[in-house]
Amino acid sequence: MSIERRHVGDRMSQIVIHGDTVYLAGQVASGAPGGTMAEQTRDILERIDGYLAEVGSNKRKVLRATIWITDMARFNEMNEVWDAWVVEGETPARACVESQLASPDFCVEISIIAAR
Repeated sequence: MSIERRHVGDRMSQIVIHGDTVYLAGQVASGAPGGTMAEQTRDILERIDGYLAEVGSNKRKVLRATIWITDMARFNEMNEVWDAWVVEGETPARACVESQLASPDFCVEISIIAAR
C-alpha cells in the first residue's frame, strides 16, 4: 500500500495518507498567533477543514483528535469552539492534555486522524 505525503517540509509533512486513512500534523493557529484560546481553536479548525477537503475527507470522518492546550483553566474556552465544530452524533475519539507548546504565541495545537 502506498504512502502519499502533501505539503512536505524539511521536518514534517502536513498531510500523510496511507490507504484510506488521513493523518494531519499537529496544527497551530498560524493565522491567529497570540490570539485567545477560542480564536486560535477556530483558526486551527478552519485549517483542518481545508486539509481534509483537499484529500476528499471532512470533519464527519474524523476518527481521532489529540488536543494540547497550555492552560487547562481555559479548557472550556477551547471546548466551546470545538463543540460548535463537531457534528453531533459523529464525534471522534479525543484526548486533551495540558502542555507547553513550541512557541509562546500558541495556546492550542490539534492533530487529527481521519478516514478518507
